[in-house]
Parts: sequence; C-alpha cells; structure tokens
Amino acid sequence: MSSGSQEKHADALRELTRELRQFTGLASSFFRASAARLGMTVTDMQVMDILDSTGPTTAGQLADLTGLTTGAITGMLNRLEEAGLVRRERDPNDGRRVIVRLERGKDEMHKIGPIFDSLGKAWDELASDYDDEQIAFLLEFLKRSNAMSRKEIIRLQEAPSSEGGIFSAPLLDLESGQLVVSSGISRLTLRTTEGMAELYQARFEGPVPDVKAKDGVVTIRYPRRLLGLGGQQRQAVVTLNVAIPWQIVIQGGASDVTAELGGLDLAGLEVKGGGSLMRLELPAPSAVVPIRISGGASVVIIRRPAGTAARVHIKGWAYKFVFDDQT
Repeated sequence: MSSGSQEKHADALRELTRELRQFTGLASSFFRASAARLGMTVTDMQVMDILDSTGPTTAGQLADLTGLTTGAITGMLNRLEEAGLVRRERDPNDGRRVIVRLERGKDEMHKIGPIFDSLGKAWDELASDYDDEQIAFLLEFLKRSNAMSRKEIIRLQEAPSSEGGIFSAPLLDLESGQLVVSSGISRLTLRTTEGMAELYQARFEGPVPDVKAKDGVVTIRYPRRLLGLGGQQRQAVVTLNVAIPWQIVIQGGASDVTAELGGLDLAGLEVKGGGSLMRLELPAPSAVVPIRISGGASVVIIRRPAGTAARVHIKGWAYKFVFDDQT
C-alpha cells in the first residue's frame, strides 16, 4: 500500500470512528427525548429498550447494563411494574434470580410502543437501500461492535482503582461492626488482629470492588459479571479489629472462603448463595453464635475452640462436611 493510500485509509478510519461515536451519542439523545415526551426517566427508557430488543432479562443484568445498584434497580422495577409496563417472576431454573419481562399486551405499552416502532420503521427504510450482501456485512460489523462494547464495559467495571493500596476506615468509638460481602467473589480470606487503630483493613487482587464504610457497616460489593462475561479472579483479604463484636454476611456466592476468626467476638456469620470450599476457624464465643450456610457447598470445614458446645443442623447439601476433623 502506497503512502497516499495509507493516509487515505487512516483518514477513513478516523471518520468512521467519529461517526460511530456520534451514533452512540445520538442514541443517548434519543432516550432523553423519548423519556421527556413520556414523563419517564432516561434509565426507564433504557431498560424498556433492553427488554424490547433482547427479551426477558434478569434484574442483575439490568443493573449491570444501566450502572444502577441493586437497590436502585429494584426501586425502578417497582415503579415500572406498578405502571403496568413490566412484570417480574422467579427464574424456574434458579429461584434466587428474578426475570423481568415487558407487559406487551397492556394498554400502558401503547404509549411506548409507537416510539420504538417508529425508529424500527426508519431503520427498515434505511436498510432497504442495501442489498443482501451489504446487509450481511453491516450485521456482522454491528455484532462484532456490540461484543467489543460489552468487553469494554467489563474492562471499565473490573479495572483496578487508580488509588490501589489498602482500604480502611477508622475505629473511632464504634461499639460493633458488620461486614457484608456481595455479588460473588472468587477467593475471600478473613483474618483478625488487635491493637490497630482501623475498624478494618482490606486489600484486593484483580478487579477492585466498591467499598463503603458507614456507622460500622463495611460493604464490599463486586459488580455482577456482565451477561456472564469477564474472567478475572476476584480475591480479597479482609482483616477485622477484634476490639468490637462483628456480624459477618457473605452473599451472592463465593468460590473459596477462609475465615480465620480467632480472638474475634463473633455475633453471627451467614453465607448465602453457596460456594465450593469453605474453611471456618471459629473463635471462642461470648454467647450463642448462629452460623448459617445456605445455597449448598461442595466442601465445608469448620473448627471450633476446644470445649465449646455446638449444635449442627444440616439442611440442603454439601459434598463433604467436616466438623472438628470429623466427617
């Protein structure tokens, strides 16, 4: 390729990139204009479009695609369901998941349908100018473009924080603490220490989650993997201050959990969503301490301090359950 041809090719690629960015921006403007016309929010329209174009979708996937938290997406779906625009139902294959569908036959949809129908008709008219081979080329390009966009969203979600380092919060005069780890983690290690000025310390490998601490409640939330994609290991090591009692909740599933809780005043521990391997080294209790594991697990290993009374009630399944080295 001659230098002139290379420059022409580079100019064409730059122009294509500009047009694609404009296309993305105009799509956002379309949602804003539609939302204003119907008295809805932009995110409402985005969710309606996702359900219209891709079909029934889980509430978690909608949260990922819109960038909303679990609480925010629940509130929005409550509003849309009350308006008769969507309905929610339990996934028959996984009772923990909620499937969201459009209520296509309801009168309320007649206000929204024409907007999407009008855009679809305009697309059909535009596509009629191209032959089958050209349409096949455009279709392949758009599919690859959409796949690339999904990967870029995942990259942004899972990119390490620019701050990095250790996360922590001051102990101050707090009298109790709660640790909540949400949305699936590959490997979680919990440890304890005394004498530190912080309420907790945490460090992460792989994608860095959203970490918040307020009124003694430490929340570590990983974004759900968009449409099942994304493969980086999510690893966390969290150290808790033994100066105060702690309640620990791990929800959304965890592949590998090691909890070395010696010296901690443990008020309770709950694991929701199951996991592959759980190793729990329990501290000496100051009162009755409930330990609950729901959702099933492949291997559960629990050790308690010598002389500590315990009662075990197993409901559900575990491939291997070891309690004080006894199976």
